[in-house]
Amino acid sequence: MDFSTRLLLLLEVIELGSFTNVAEQKNLDRSVISKQISRLEKEVGVRLLNRTTRSLSLTAAGNEMVSQAKQLRELISNTHRLAQNYHSEPRGTLRITSSMMFGRQYVQDAISLFQKQYPEVNCELRLEDRIVDIVQEGFDIGFRIGKPKNSSLISRKIARSRILIVAAPDFIQQYGEIDTIEKLQSLPATIYSTPGLLLDKFAYLDEKGGEQYFQLNAAYKVNDVEMVVKSVLAGNTLAVVTAQMIQNEIKNGQLIPIMTHLNLEDFGTFYAVYPHRDAPIKTKLFIDVLISIIGEDLPVWEGNIPNFNQLYGRTKR
Repeated sequence: MDFSTRLLLLLEVIELGSFTNVAEQKNLDRSVISKQISRLEKEVGVRLLNRTTRSLSLTAAGNEMVSQAKQLRELISNTHRLAQNYHSEPRGTLRITSSMMFGRQYVQDAISLFQKQYPEVNCELRLEDRIVDIVQEGFDIGFRIGKPKNSSLISRKIARSRILIVAAPDFIQQYGEIDTIEKLQSLPATIYSTPGLLLDKFAYLDEKGGEQYFQLNAAYKVNDVEMVVKSVLAGNTLAVVTAQMIQNEIKNGQLIPIMTHLNLEDFGTFYAVYPHRDAPIKTKLFIDVLISIIGEDLPVWEGNIPNFNQLYGRTKR
């Protein structure tokens, strides 16, 4: 590593919180990271980090160095982006982050098509069901539900995400017709749950257009959206799912939409988010490829649900 690379490494250590986290991200041994930071301190002749067995903190000099490292990273990023936009064909590496299911279903297909069209671009994909700091972790583009809270990020709408309530025929036979909010809330349900996120409460509009909520009776909590559908297929629970989670289960009669008279609020919207308005051409072209797969107006996944536009109050909108 040269001096500038070690300086950027120091920035990563501070942003990710430890040598270990940086080592895992870079697939290096922790000792390599430690040695490079020690070498940086030797080069500048001052201590940059206060190290204890449990934490790291910047010295005054280290704080100044990190400030310079942020400017260096921005300069390098802008220079690369400027250069890339002068190429007639996109090239370089495109780093992408996405939620697990969306990435498996659509981003992977987009990457395959994109690389056939633009073979000079190498792609990296990370699938995680968490909000990734795109700038800090060095991604070119991310896909997520909802606009980013970080106002410095640029967002582009990809597709809407609507919800429905489903149950297996055996479940309905066991519990009878499910036609009231009270009964819906009393029956066992599978819900998606991760640390800090519990999706058991959903909005709908009443007859006067007022926003109301129903809360599911969580019999099973799971942190994988694909497992939500599999659980409902077993016939033990019902669930609220997004249209994207449905394949052919409704067409095949394995799942049945219930409480279809409810005027359900949409779950949200998928957005592509990226750090700069003047993003490299490879970023913009990749988004175009993804949209061509998903659909310009109606997302392709809604085609898996017969008469979906007539269910859950859609015809009233």
